[in-house]
Amino acid sequence: MARTAITPTTIVRTGDVDAGTAGIADGHKFTNTGRTFLRVVNGNAGATRDITVQTPRTVDGLAVAELVVTVGTSATVLMGPFPTATFNRTTGADAGSIYMDYEATESDLTVEVYDLPL
Repeated sequence: MARTAITPTTIVRTGDVDAGTAGIADGHKFTNTGRTFLRVVNGNAGATRDITVQTPRTVDGLAVAELVVTVGTSATVLMGPFPTATFNRTTGADAGSIYMDYEATESDLTVEVYDLPL
């Protein structure tokens, strides 16, 4: 399977609800504006879950470490914003996107992607 795109929901004053997307083994991608945030919900009461946000950038030939966030049991984590110079892919069809990975298919883990408007 291929990495699956998640379309960010723009936050509005009147409110909006994103049902979330389950974590999948092949990971997700989403467009990042630099004002993009994630809401990750771990519905598993017995296991933590790691979310990896890739950093394709290098500095002086050294790879920038990927961002790994552990979501506790039955916990919700808010992540972001993600500076575009650090997290966005710069070439190919996915330029301007972020790649996000999970340890495996996590049906009890949901991810919501939000953009904060200007």
